[in-house]
Amino acid sequence: MKLKFAFLCLGLSAAAAFAQTQQLPIELPAGSGPGYHSPNSPFAPLSERADVVPWSVLTSVKTKAEKNHILPVFGLPQLALHQKTQRVQGFMVPLDAGERQKHFLLTSVPLTCAFCLPGGPESMVEVKTKTPVKYSLEPVIVEGKFAVLNDDPYGLYYRMVDATSVK
Repeated sequence: MKLKFAFLCLGLSAAAAFAQTQQLPIELPAGSGPGYHSPNSPFAPLSERADVVPWSVLTSVKTKAEKNHILPVFGLPQLALHQKTQRVQGFMVPLDAGERQKHFLLTSVPLTCAFCLPGGPESMVEVKTKTPVKYSLEPVIVEGKFAVLNDDPYGLYYRMVDATSVK
């Protein structure tokens, strides 16, 4: 049980590499969507919506190693979103304390561990809103000016500013 919990916190690729070096059987269930969506999660995976940017577009970014860090290599689908108003649906990860959030991460899958992110930088968007948004464990939709980040100091690939909550 402790080993399975550690795998959730390490991430799927790190867990698989660790299991191979230790010659352990891998019992990692396939998630749904980008990132790891625990089959034990009380939250359903995000439903497809025509009015939001699909996570499959955001997560299809490639990467390259340059000096001492990994940089994203965006394709036309991601670059077409840059500096345009977009809508994204996801799960809130608050960055500040409080019931209302002006700065948070939006992820493609819900958190499975309070100390771990559910996926890599391709599966989250940093959001800065005009007015505070009430924190929710349920999926939210935000709309704002979308930016594709080539070399963010925090390692993020996407940011949305001047965002508002959408019903």
